Order: sequence, then structure tokens, then C-alpha cells
Amino acid sequence: MFFRDPFSTFAKTGIMSSKGKKNKLQGASNNALTGQVISVLSGNPQQTFNYKQISKKLNINDSSERRMISNILRELAGKGEIVEVYQGKYRSKAPAKVYITGTVDMTRMGYGFIRSDECDDDVFVSSKNLNTALHGDKVKVWLFAKRKGARPEGEVVEIIERWRTSFVGTVEIMPNFAFLIPDNKNMPFDLFIPSSKLNGAKQGQKAVARVIDWSRGSKNPVAEIIDVLGEPGMHETEIHAILAEFELPYRFDDEVEKDAERINGEITEADIKGRRDFRNIPTFTIDPEDAKDFDDALSMRQLENGNYEVGVHIADVTHYVRQGSAIENEARQRATSVYLVDRVVPMLPERLSNHICSLNPSEDKLTYSAVFELNEKAEVLNEWFGRTIINSDRRFSYSEAQKVIDTGEGDLKELLLPLHKLAQQLRTKRFGMGAFSFEREEVKFKLDENGKPVAISFREMGTSNQLIEEFMLLANRKVAEYVTRSLKGKTFVYRIHDKPDPEKIANFRQFITRFGYKLPEDANSLPRAMNKLMKEVAGRNEQNIIETIALRSMAKAIYSTKNIGHYGLAFKYYTHFTSPIRRYPDMMVHRLLTSYLSKENPGPQDLYEKLCEHSSKMERLANEAERASVKYKQVEFMNDRTGQVFDGVISGVTEWGIYVEIIENQCEGMVSVRDLGDDYYEYDEENYCIRGRSRGKVYTLGDRVKVEVVRADLQKKQLDYKFAETRHDSVTTMRKEKEEDGRRRSQDARSSAKKRRKTGGR
Repeated sequence: MFFRDPFSTFAKTGIMSSKGKKNKLQGASNNALTGQVISVLSGNPQQTFNYKQISKKLNINDSSERRMISNILRELAGKGEIVEVYQGKYRSKAPAKVYITGTVDMTRMGYGFIRSDECDDDVFVSSKNLNTALHGDKVKVWLFAKRKGARPEGEVVEIIERWRTSFVGTVEIMPNFAFLIPDNKNMPFDLFIPSSKLNGAKQGQKAVARVIDWSRGSKNPVAEIIDVLGEPGMHETEIHAILAEFELPYRFDDEVEKDAERINGEITEADIKGRRDFRNIPTFTIDPEDAKDFDDALSMRQLENGNYEVGVHIADVTHYVRQGSAIENEARQRATSVYLVDRVVPMLPERLSNHICSLNPSEDKLTYSAVFELNEKAEVLNEWFGRTIINSDRRFSYSEAQKVIDTGEGDLKELLLPLHKLAQQLRTKRFGMGAFSFEREEVKFKLDENGKPVAISFREMGTSNQLIEEFMLLANRKVAEYVTRSLKGKTFVYRIHDKPDPEKIANFRQFITRFGYKLPEDANSLPRAMNKLMKEVAGRNEQNIIETIALRSMAKAIYSTKNIGHYGLAFKYYTHFTSPIRRYPDMMVHRLLTSYLSKENPGPQDLYEKLCEHSSKMERLANEAERASVKYKQVEFMNDRTGQVFDGVISGVTEWGIYVEIIENQCEGMVSVRDLGDDYYEYDEENYCIRGRSRGKVYTLGDRVKVEVVRADLQKKQLDYKFAETRHDSVTTMRKEKEEDGRRRSQDARSSAKKRRKTGGR
């Protein structure tokens, strides 16, 4: 037998002696091992190792190689390439520390991820390295040396700004102390409450606690109860708990209420002086049936040249709310009204929002107006902005205005019908310019006298809604254009909306292919293509899930003094001018416009930019609180329907469960993967599905399913479902099981026959 000697090449060529060959190989082996040792140390910069521990890491048991590792460690330490912490223990030489700042995204397990503009990937931080940082906190993080192919890791070294210091939860009283068990799923720590800090809270009550101390050596934050909300499950308790959870106020303090009472609501001749008078021009409001404040009105008259003069009249809030007042400071802090299922938590006290500033019918009201001359093609020929006085002739609900539009008959039809025609032309032009058409159904609850939901429906959006929407958009756009173009370089508050992330759109494009839809890759055609898609999915099972993911693929609109345009509306300039009763940025816009019309300096841009950032943040919190209130009422509604079966659509898939949205009421719950006992299911992230390993059954986004309500957890605002197998499904499953059993038997028979042939029949 021929045997090839591994060293035969060297012997044949006679390049070196036997001794030379041995030294060369030892050198190569030593270099390779040195690299491996350095890799272990640099990959674990916070740990110290001796030669035995490194040998174990490298799976080296040979005694000569272990001695070689010991020698390598001493040599590297002698050269200063690594550090000998103490005799025989080494660690990598610490490089210059790299720091980033970012925001903590906390998990239920206690560890977190840091989202930062300074790092492409989220930075993982273990629970022990968070150093009391909590969800939403702005922190400074020391980045560890990155291991190849691994997620970046780090340690929080400074908490720059706490996102929150108060938490809502349930009080658990012990003999000598208490805990507050937080409702917030991103808060993994119970709050320790000394008995002296309970402030009247009793066992099992919902309360708000504020953290007063949390040293790094303490397992739990120390807190005090600052507000007792009441008994869990009560309507008022739970609504106040939702507001407190997002640190949103649910009452005005006495100073603000007294400040409101001092405001004189009477309109004097001095107030009217310098204002344009629209009291003799037909004017009306259109609002939801249950609205209590009316901050916009429309007027219209036909001019002698045949064109239309349309006035968009907005409550002149800044006439009454003076800078530096208690009301002003409160409005700035709140930044927005909050719309929950059963109430509006207003930005301004009721005396202002529902009475003095509200454009109630048959009352003289001070307004700030944008007035346009439009021709029959809805082209704006002239515009005017300034302070006015109006007297509304009629208050319409949307349904009342819709009836006039649909029938052509009714109050003020001579105004509503031509305005409807102009609005539809403005709408057509807007979509022609590339605006997106996202009009999602809005959930509406019918509540009994105790606040309990007895029915769920959806708000209807008709052309009367579009009439108001288009003229409000026109006013907002034209005010922004006027300030930007006429007063170049002046500070202004814009409502901006960035282009979507191409990666998110690519993921969405891939996602919809599973339903048979396509989206072109040309970014310029995206708005039209997306609008076409929304029309195609309308009324289909997958409509809600596709609309939801489409919206998630878009950027979020925010306030800023730095204009980039509004991508979703296809406007180069856009602001919020039309709702100062409900939004603080609209008050800022009114004040800026007043300053420029009066040729005054409104103040530094930095101040307005900070107010924009705060307003964007508060708007986001208000939206989250609104969604939480909707979710709570949905869970409460389904609480009486456990055991009932509903048609649903799979709205989300994760490794731990399948989310299903009931079609008739959009109540979303989860079917736990643990409860799927017919197979072992695996999560397929790329295809948005889970798949049974043995039987191959697939549950994917958009699938129509039947679910049974198993549990409604009001505390966690969660619904648990299970799949309800219909008779047809049961028969199909049985048939598949029989077919599978038959295939197995046939395969076993073939295997047995094959085995007998191989063994000669034994």
C-alpha cells in the first residue's frame, strides 16, 4: 500500500534540514495559537482568564499545547499587548472607550436594547449592566469591543434623562412595607413602598407611585404613592389609570381654573377694531354629533365675477390665552387634547374650549381666518390672512351635512353643494400630485351609564367629512406657503412628513405578494401605486392587515421649524393652523403669523424647535393613550363573550403566538403557540407564518380563521383566543390524519420488505 508522508514534499526538494522543518512548523503553530488566544481575550473584554480557562475555550487538552498557551500569555503580557491583572490571570488591553447616547428599549425579561442614531444596530445591554436605566430613558452607553458576527453590546454609564419617574399599578401591602406592581409591561421591577409612603393607599387598589430613590445596589426602586386612583375594574379608575400610565393629566389644578374664570368672554368694540367682519356672510360648522367644542367654521359667498369667496375661520384662542399666564403654561405642557373612548381630556379649560372660544351658532366669535377666492376649477386666485369676527348660522353634524349633499335639499344647500363640488376638485388634484389615501375605519363604542361597552361600531366617513378636510388642508397649506415664500428665512412651525425608509417599503412589497398583490419598485410611482392597492384590498379579508402594515412602513409626521415638506399629503409646505383649541402648535402658528403681519420679531428659532419636539412627543403619548383606552374597552366588551366563537383574520405572527383580529369588531387577541397541541410549530419570520413540523399546517398573516374567546384579562388589556375547529375543519383534519397514517403504514411496509431483502429474509 502506498503511504504519502505529509513531509514528503520537503524531503524531496531538499529545501531545508530536518531541524529547519521542525522549527518552521512550530513557528506556524505558535502564530496560529497566539491569534486564537488574542481572539478569546478581545471577545470577552470584561473577563480575566488563566491558561487553563483559555485552553478549555479552545477545546485544547494536549499538555504541550496548554504549556504553549501559558508561554504565549506571558509573552503577550511582556510586550504590553494584554494585561496581567494578577499572577496567572490575563485580560485584553482595554482600547479607548467608545460611547454613544441613545434610548432604552426595555424587555419584560429585564434586559434592554439601546436605540441610537450613532449606531446602525441596536446595542444589547444585559440587566446587570443597565445600572437602573429603564424603558424610554436617555442614556450614555459604553460600547464593548465587538465580537465578529455578534450584536454590539455595552453598559449604561450615565442616565442623561429619565423618561418617567411615576408608574401606575396595583398596591400589595405586606406587614411592614408594600409594593406597587406596575401595569407597564416594560417595567420589570416592582416598586418598594415604605409604610410611611402609602399615603392612604389600601390593599389591591390602583395607584400612582413616584420613584424617590434607586441606588445601584438596590434590587427595587423605592417609591411613594402620589395618587390613589380607586378600585380596579371601575370605569373611572381604569380611564384615569390609562392617562396616568402615559403621564397625561386628567384634571386642571385650581390656579389654571381660576385663571380661566378671570378671562372676560364679552366682545368689546376694542376687540372688534381692526378685524374683518364676516357676521353678515353665511357661515356654518360641521363636526361629529357628540362634539362639544367647535374650532373651525366655513363661510361662502359668490362674488360678482362668478368666483367663490371661501373663508376658513378658526377660533382666535391666542386672543384670550396670553403668554406667561397659567393657562398658557398648562397648554404648552399638555400640547394636545387627548381623545379617549368616553371623553376628551382638553388642552384648555372647559370655560375656554367649550364656551368662550368655541364657535357656537348664533354667537359673535373672534376668529383667525384664511380667506380664498376660487374659480369653478377650485383654483386659488387670491388669498388673505388675518383676524376676523363671525357669527355661525348653523351647526351641522356630519350626517346632517351628508344628507344635504346626497339629496341636494336642506338648510344652507346653496353653500354646501358648491363647497362640496370645490372640495372634491381639491381632493382630486391632491391625489393627482401624489398624496396617499389612507382612510382607516375608526372604532366607536356605545357605553351604558356605568361606562361599560355594550356595542362596537365604526365611524362612517362620507363626503361631508371630505368637505371639511379639504378646506382645512387648503388653509394649512396656504398659511405655510405664505410665511415661507413671502417672509423668507423667518422662523415657522411646520408639520413635516419624511419619505418612507426604502427597506421598510421593500419588506412591505414582499409581504403583499403572498396575497397576490404587487407594488412597483419605482419610488416616484409609490403614492399612486399604494392608493391603487388600497382600492384593491377594500372589503377583502386582508384589508385591515395590509392597511396596518402599509402605515407602519411610513414615517411618522412631526412638528419642526425645519421644513422638508409633507410626503403623505404631497405638499411642499404644510402647517397646523386650524385647531388651536386642541393643539398647541396651532397656537404657535397663530402667534408667529400675528408677529409677521405686525412686522414684529417672534423670538429665537431654538425656542420654537424645542416646543415642536415637546409637542410631537405629547402627540405620540396621546395617541398611545387613545389606543390603550380602545384596547381596554375591547377587552371589557369581550369579557362577557368568553366561550363564543367569532370569524377572524390573522393579524400578526410571532414565535410565541398568533394574533387574530375579529372581523366584526376589530378586537385583537392571541392564540398561544403552547396551546396548539396538534403539532410542533416553528416560526418562519421571512414568510410571516408558523408551520407545523410534522403535518406541515401553516398559519399565516391574512388567513381567515375561527376563534373562541378563552380569557379577557382587564389588568393586562389582553385577550386570549383558541382556534375553534368547525365540523368541516374536523372532517378535513381526520381525512388528512387518515391519509398521513396510510402513507406511514405504506412506508413502513416498504422499509420492512427492503430490510428482509438485505438480510436474506431473516
